[in-house]
Amino acid sequence: MKIIEAMKEIKALKIKAEDLRKKVAQYCCKVSFETNTYTDQEGQVKEWLQSHSDTIKRIAKLAVAISKTNLETMVNIEIGGKTVTHNIAEWILRRRELAELERLCWAGITDKGIKEGKAKQLDGSDVDIKIVRFYDPKKKDEMIDIYRNEPSLIDRTLEVVNAVTDIIE
Repeated sequence: MKIIEAMKEIKALKIKAEDLRKKVAQYCCKVSFETNTYTDQEGQVKEWLQSHSDTIKRIAKLAVAISKTNLETMVNIEIGGKTVTHNIAEWILRRRELAELERLCWAGITDKGIKEGKAKQLDGSDVDIKIVRFYDPKKKDEMIDIYRNEPSLIDRTLEVVNAVTDIIE
């Protein structure tokens, strides 16, 4: 089974589990003078409870297999002209959070509103005001662009990886 198939099965199983919970909640009891909806309503509720339990176990088994696969499967992505290798789990983390944190750090590099020019000192003489940068503005722009684009590169790559990689059970 491929990763994407397992993910889709989990989604379907969650819908099934929700349906079973609704049935259990609706038919778990009745007023004494009501007619049973099912011939063996108690047995039917027990069957739904067992089915729900089995469904949850299947979800857990698939989720663990996906997690194991995500930890053990290495993926190469070209970012900023360099090939970077991480396991799928790391790429997911980068996609969700880390690339944006990297971008925010680079975006925080500014000239802090400093204006170049001349200013008067207390003694009346002029002083030149220059910005002293401890960073390369071109590098800053490149890095912001790389980190802004990284999530879409990860998405495109993992879509393919999820479609062709077998889960490890």
